[in-house]
Amino acid sequence: MKKNLSTAIVLPLLIGIFLSVQTVKSQEMNVKVSINADKISGTNKQVFKTLENLLTEFLNTQKWSGTTFSTQERIDCTFNIIINQQSDESNFNAELQITAQRPVYNATYTSNLFNYRDPQWDFSYIEGMPVEYQENRLESNLIAVLSFYSYLILGLDFDSFAPLGGSAYFRAAQQIATEAQSNVTWTGWAPFEKSNSRHGIISAFTDEGLNAYRTLWYTYHRKGLDEMVANADRGRTTILQALPALKEVREARPGTILLQLFSDCKLDEVVNIYSKASSQEKNAGYELLTNLFPTRSNQLEAIKRN
Repeated sequence: MKKNLSTAIVLPLLIGIFLSVQTVKSQEMNVKVSINADKISGTNKQVFKTLENLLTEFLNTQKWSGTTFSTQERIDCTFNIIINQQSDESNFNAELQITAQRPVYNATYTSNLFNYRDPQWDFSYIEGMPVEYQENRLESNLIAVLSFYSYLILGLDFDSFAPLGGSAYFRAAQQIATEAQSNVTWTGWAPFEKSNSRHGIISAFTDEGLNAYRTLWYTYHRKGLDEMVANADRGRTTILQALPALKEVREARPGTILLQLFSDCKLDEVVNIYSKASSQEKNAGYELLTNLFPTRSNQLEAIKRN
């Protein structure tokens, strides 16, 4: 009787622990949120700490996809929020710096997926206000922006594992952008406002005429970086042979935001990859990349020096 009673108590506990672990593992992102309110004086700074904790919990517990991620597969992200102005008790103007990294297969190395500064973010927040995402119902620009970038990052991650694998997440981000446009007080969403607006970014990723970029993204990560642990030369060669697709992207859409996103995210890594290339490959790569990114020529000089 005692044995049965113990089993009756322990078994549900074990099941509960197992389900809890599975729930933690299922989340897609491992996010660190920081809020810098040094520019704001004469106000209650506790509200920013409360918001920081709230957003950290929201981004780390929200389930954005139907895919299960192991702990090792979760996307490491940082959301750094700088509060520039506080117009009243609940309205803020901020900028947002976001980075996201993808683990490389069988390696301790992580590769940047996204590195972007969003300079125009106005949002409202009252301490104690719940933060939650509901599909097809945007309650605030606070939720809209964070959800938009979460889906964008997932799209980039899934694109890096399968050809055009992130399409569903880019469409979800596009839906948020479309809904957000209906609120004229929410900045950064207006169509044709700027090529690097949120609307401009997601329009580039959902433009079928720019699928060459997304194909390159898959080749670069899955057939290149993920292969380098097993065969460094083969993985490197695959990446170097894929990079000319960037020229095709520029020819298809001159001025596309995708080239800026690539340079901000990948150029340091690309320069390092060239360090083991042949002299002929280095010369060809330097010519290609300086033509595509002329303002980064000093950074790219390292290709020839390595």
